[in-house]
Amino acid sequence: MVEKMEDIIRRLILESIQVKHAFLEKSVEDVAKAANIIIDALKDGKKVLFFGNGGSAADAQHLAGEFVNRFLYDRPALPGIALTTDSSVLTCIANDSDYRFIFSRQIEAIGKAGDVAIGISTSGSSPNVVEGMKRAKEMAISTIAFIGSRRGAVADHSDIVISVPSPNTPRIQEAHIMAGHIICQLVEDVIFPKAERGCG
Repeated sequence: MVEKMEDIIRRLILESIQVKHAFLEKSVEDVAKAANIIIDALKDGKKVLFFGNGGSAADAQHLAGEFVNRFLYDRPALPGIALTTDSSVLTCIANDSDYRFIFSRQIEAIGKAGDVAIGISTSGSSPNVVEGMKRAKEMAISTIAFIGSRRGAVADHSDIVISVPSPNTPRIQEAHIMAGHIICQLVEDVIFPKAERGCG
């Protein structure tokens, strides 16, 4: 019997809810720790560097945009940078050296001690994300990993690991952006208390 499209939709939504519920039970403290690291860095005049591949690259750009522009309300810009957007930099590193170093070289160029590096990898083992996290650690940059249920080398070089309890890439990505949005809201709420909101 062929599964009806409506039944597939219901099944996938329920699956996403179940993964998020498991994430709720497992990862609240890790998300709070990550938010606090980011808040402390931003208050100290540091920046947040986001990076990943494919859908995770899109998440990196999405979250950097929320920092720079706004999340829930207008307020002064926050320094969030996606290392996935400069095609000339990415392709020259990949062509002249190795694709593994497309993020680590950028971190070496613009990262400073006290910054925060957020590496996003649904597999937990993307070689270029691993290299980025390793270089960040060497430079005294705080590291936060967004991964799935498989604990790979990305987590081994991370101060905080936000792990989604699923091996399914779409479900992991859905929980990653949820966690990223929660962090964005916490950052705004703490750095810009209600009385200080607004740009002018």
